[in-house]
Parts: sequence; C-alpha cells; structure tokens
Amino acid sequence: MAQARKTLTTESGAPVADNQNSAAAGIGGPLLLQDQHLLEKLARFNRERIPERVVHARGSGAYGFFEVTEDVTDYTSAAFLGTVGKRTEVFARFSTVAGSLGAGDAVRDPRGFALKFYTEEGNYDLVGNNTPVFFIKDPLKFPDFIHSQKRDPHTGMTEADNVFDFWAHSPEATHQVTWLFGDRGIPASYRHMNGYGSHTYQWTAEDGRAYWVKYHFKTNQGIRCLDEAQAAELAGRDPDSHQRDLHQAIERGVFPSWTLYVQLMPVEEAADYRFNPFDLTKVWPHGDYPLVKVGRLVLDRNPENVFAEVEQAAFSPNNFVPGIGPSPDKMLQGRLFAYADAHRYRLGVNHTQLRVNAPRATEAHNYGRDGLMAVNAGGRAKNYEPNSYGGPVETGRPLSAPTAVEGHTGTHEAPAHSKDDDFYQAGELYRLMSAAERQRLVDNLAGALAGVEREDVVEKVIGHFRAADAEYGRRVAKAVAERREEADSD
Repeated sequence: MAQARKTLTTESGAPVADNQNSAAAGIGGPLLLQDQHLLEKLARFNRERIPERVVHARGSGAYGFFEVTEDVTDYTSAAFLGTVGKRTEVFARFSTVAGSLGAGDAVRDPRGFALKFYTEEGNYDLVGNNTPVFFIKDPLKFPDFIHSQKRDPHTGMTEADNVFDFWAHSPEATHQVTWLFGDRGIPASYRHMNGYGSHTYQWTAEDGRAYWVKYHFKTNQGIRCLDEAQAAELAGRDPDSHQRDLHQAIERGVFPSWTLYVQLMPVEEAADYRFNPFDLTKVWPHGDYPLVKVGRLVLDRNPENVFAEVEQAAFSPNNFVPGIGPSPDKMLQGRLFAYADAHRYRLGVNHTQLRVNAPRATEAHNYGRDGLMAVNAGGRAKNYEPNSYGGPVETGRPLSAPTAVEGHTGTHEAPAHSKDDDFYQAGELYRLMSAAERQRLVDNLAGALAGVEREDVVEKVIGHFRAADAEYGRRVAKAVAERREEADSD
C-alpha cells in the first residue's frame, strides 16, 4: 500500500492549495501582491546562494572514519588517537584553490585536503593541501598572491603576466611552482592524490613532552595524474569529473582510503635544524625525520545535500583538541584567524551550530549568545561567567605545551638556518625527478611562460629556476624560446 504523501506547505506551515498557478486579478489579469506563497518562493530563490569562498570555492565532500592502527600515545595525549582500533567519525572536503564555484575540476591547481574529526573532546580540523609546501611563508602576502591568481580587475580574465609576475617577485615560491608544474600538478581524481597537513603542528604527550609534527596522508589507491592534453579534454567534457568520481566510487562501495603517517621532531631540535622547520615553503627530508605510521582514513558515505553539508562546511585550523596545538609557522598563525573569520562572514557567527560543523561525539557548552540564526540560544541559562548558577567552567588544562619566545616586537625575518635559502629544496626536487618527469616539468612551464608578455618577468622566473639548478633554468629558457619561435612562424 502506497504511503500517504505529505501536504505541501509554506515555510510557516500553512497548506498550499495551488503550486502551479499564481494568484491573479481575474483570468489573464495582473498578479496579486497578497499571494504569500509566490512571494515567499521568489524571495527565497533570490537568496539561495551565499557568498562563495574566496579560495577553495569548488569542492567535494564525503563522510567516513579515521581508525588508529598504531600506538602513538608516547607522542600525543589526544583522546581520539589514544587506543589502537579506535574509530572517529570524519568529514572530508577536497577542493581546487583558485577557481570559482563553477570552475572545472581537472585543472592545474593545488587541491585542498580538509578534515573534520568529530572527537569526544570537540571537533579537530586539519586543513591542508595535496602538496607538502606552499607558495609563500608569510600571511601578509596571501591576499596579494590570491589576487595575482584570480581574474584581472581590468580584463576580467586570469592573466599569465599577473600569475608569474607575483612569482617573479617571490623567490620562495620556486619550490611550490616546481611541484605545481610537475606531474602531480593535475591529479586524476581526489581519490588518487596524497594529502598533507603542510604546516608544522605540535603534539604533546601525557607526560608533557612536546614534538613538532607534520601530517602525510598517503593514498591507498595509488597516485594518478593527468597531463595537459588529458586535463584539457576532461575539463571540457566533464567539468565535474572529480566530484563525479568521488561520489560514484562511494555509491559503488569502492571506499577511498588513505594511510596517515607523521614526522616527529622533538621541540629542542628545531632551533639547530638545517631548515627552518616552521617555513611552509620547505619540507623535512624523510632521512632526517622518518615517517611514523598512525592509522587510516576511509570515506564511506556521501552527503545527502551538497549545499548543506559541503558548501556550508566550515573548517578552521584553530579548532584543536587537548594534545594537539599550533606552531610558530607564520602562515599557520595567520590562518588561525582568517579561516574562522571567513566563515563568520559567509555563514554567520553561529555557523558552528550547523549540523555538519557541530560536535557529534560531545556537546558544545559556552556563553556565546544571539547573532544571526542563533539556533541554540541557551534558554534560561546565564550568558556570563563566572556565575553561581552551575554554568560550564574551565578545565585549567592547556591544549598543548607552552612555546618559549623572546626578543622585541616588530617585523622580523625568520631566524637563519644553515640551508635556509629559497632555492635549495626546489633544486633537490628537480634532481629527484626522472628524465621523463623533468621533461614534462620543463614543457609545462614553457607552455605557461610563453604566454607572458613581459620579458623581465620571464627572466626573473627563469632566474629562480637557475638558482635552484643550473640545468633546470637552462632547459626552461630554451623551451620558452622554442615555443615563441613556433608561435612567430605560425
């Protein structure tokens, strides 16, 4: 027997008599302002879109779990990592960085790799990328960097001159540019790429010992990437390729997974390490700090509503839990403010009350009240602390170990380390590549640089590649010249 269908109502719950015809003044007459159902539908439709993210606008998400497979209690007291076999619910969001909400998936761009762990001590957000490094090391430069990658205010188009002009004036970007234009610059899907915390974070053990930590999520599907021609064809044929792949794989029961490893550095070793361990443009070589296995991430459930659960998902790197904390990484310090502030603008001050963002294994108890869309308004509970009415109180337990600081306030260059230049690791990455990988890197860069009109910008960028490795710069310069000769002869 068919189940009785529910009655269509207005948002106030009144039954709708006719959802096909607007109320009018007679047959063929003008419409009536009193048609509340019509006005409500049109007004809601006008407001269906919220401001898109300035970066990471184009994204896909899925639910799953993180399972601890190794004992790491010597390094962190975080409860969700405290027992082998323990599982914690997770929401993951993958994204491109520079493109708008309607942009294609198969493009040369870093990919966001954001995770929300719904732990019993509150939500822990790990907001990373599919690359272990980034273009800049100071958040003061971030708005300028993104402006250079977005549409030009005059032409309304992404301009190669702007993109490379910024990089020409930012030698610290050379390492990430080498990553971006290498084979891993265009992942074949979100399932076939690694994820990295990228920043340095702090883990604190129960006995108070502290470690600097870097996260590495290694895909268990294997790395798969696209070349320029494959990506151009796929982006034109199916702009939603990565979203479609992730959604359909989970629907088929082919659940993507990643193995989490970490690098751990005792805090006392940071000052004398050969690289600045808090510089986002650099990695810690595995020979210095080997990978330590932690557990596995599995995604096994698609969202029911993409807008409610993916578009409104809000990740912030300042969402820590006891046993995990920040580091002096300048970019991380800037993101601790910027991400949460962006969500307050896009979604409202009460965005943490949305289902996808609210704690699940515990409850939030605080004295925040009111504001737009205050769903959990607190009832009769007092909205101040301390109070005599049994309100929530602090624990006195710090989330992480204290970090020693000294010196004068002001703007400072980062402390010097023995191999702390902007080019050494970019050269190491180039020399690590096979001959075929190097050729594809050179071809990709030459194709992009050939479209830059300002010769001084091209020369500056190539100069960065020469500083990383003489052969690297020489081959890019030769390839750019050949591309231009070919263009002139057409």
